[in-house]
Amino acid sequence: MQPGIFAKTFPGTDADSVLAQVAAAGFTCTQFNMACVGLPSMPEAISDAVAAGIAAAAQRHKVSIAAVSGTYNMIHPDPAVRARGLASLTAIIAAAPAMGSHLVTLCTGTRHAQDQWRHHADNTTPQAWADLLEEMGKAAAIADAHGVDLGIEPELANVVCDAASARRLIDELGSPRLRIVLDPANLFEVAAPDARRSIVARAVDVLADRISMAHAKDCAPDGGFATAGKGMVDFPHFLACLRAAGFDGPLVAHGLAADEAAGAAAFLNRMLHG
Repeated sequence: MQPGIFAKTFPGTDADSVLAQVAAAGFTCTQFNMACVGLPSMPEAISDAVAAGIAAAAQRHKVSIAAVSGTYNMIHPDPAVRARGLASLTAIIAAAPAMGSHLVTLCTGTRHAQDQWRHHADNTTPQAWADLLEEMGKAAAIADAHGVDLGIEPELANVVCDAASARRLIDELGSPRLRIVLDPANLFEVAAPDARRSIVARAVDVLADRISMAHAKDCAPDGGFATAGKGMVDFPHFLACLRAAGFDGPLVAHGLAADEAAGAAAFLNRMLHG
């Protein structure tokens, strides 16, 4: 596994500066965000020059672009909002290979109209699921045309809220382009240690054949998030489960401040290499 971090953790609006900070903190890969080159996170267009500049900076600093963020609310109650999100996702998918990545990460979304990370009671309705299937089907077709995979992340507040719903989406959509980004801190809020380990182990087992990236953030006792190694996630157990499943991809930290990055890299390297 390769220790990585969200590029957006660091200040800057040019790829060279941001990726230099990624490398200096001790990471070998990153999940890139278009805000790191001064564009909106979901831009309307990405020029060839911008994509080539990102790839060149990654090569210069020996940091691989493990994925590019393409998150928008895929089941927003307003179809026009979903359409704008899909148009921006299309731009990111089309540019990702030139940046050096073949994985774009997504948010499966929520019926909450103001915040794509907040739960809504209508997330469990048949119509919400039907909207997700339709939207994800469109995204998968675009991704397939460009040779790019889509990484979805089970999150408690989203319509794909756990391993079972992620597996259901994979099976019902039937696209090999659909992959998993697995973050153990998104699988529970507060539970006994044995229950947390059981939830994580089950998620890895159910989704093992589709995991392309793991995320490394932690869960605080109050249900909030924390920097990896400072909360309730049993990282030795999580990594053991991933190894047993044959996963050897990027392990990407996020949910931390820039001044915590070097410490997080040291923690992940200890977990990975002893």
